[in-house]
Amino acid sequence: MTSLDLFLPFLVTAGLFAFLPGPAMLYVAARTVAASRRAGLMATLGIHLGCYVHVIAAAAGLSMLFEAVPTAYLAVKLAGAAYLVYLGIVLFRTPPRRDGDVNGMAGPAQKSARRAFVESMMVEVLNPKTAIFFLAFLPQFVDPAATIPVWVQFAVLGTIVNMMFSLADIVCVLLAEAVLARLRTSGRAERLMQKIGGTILVGLGLNVALSRA
Repeated sequence: MTSLDLFLPFLVTAGLFAFLPGPAMLYVAARTVAASRRAGLMATLGIHLGCYVHVIAAAAGLSMLFEAVPTAYLAVKLAGAAYLVYLGIVLFRTPPRRDGDVNGMAGPAQKSARRAFVESMMVEVLNPKTAIFFLAFLPQFVDPAATIPVWVQFAVLGTIVNMMFSLADIVCVLLAEAVLARLRTSGRAERLMQKIGGTILVGLGLNVALSRA
């Protein structure tokens, strides 16, 4: 594995990146606001599992494809941006849940959480910035002279980073739920939160589409 001199700075730097507010935190907060804590946690799980696609790609060297072929990067980026905008519009058009559905394990609440999981996994898979991040970040902490193959080091370090980011997202979901729990007392407030969540998703999509990197 990488030496201790590399691993400790890796942990500190990865932790800083993980808990620095970013698009993923806004995304899971939006899902929490628009639906429920369960939906936010399932969105976090979807992002976590989707991120392993990029970890595997980094370990296999496939992430370099985006640097070598800018058109491929642009196509995936625009597809991910369009998907985020679509999800935001869907939230705008989704009717508020009934009071009994907020904490229930069946019915609309369960469907909302399941949908958040699937959609969030797709969002993360279609996010080429994650692939570029791993490609730029992980090699700084890989030791070519180590007895463990480089691709294994990529996989292990990528998994650690992914778990850190997911932990930060979970904290964000719990904070969003704590702040907004008192607002879930009426259909009007519920509808307002859905609009806020939809606005955040549409804004994230437009930001991804218009960003240069």
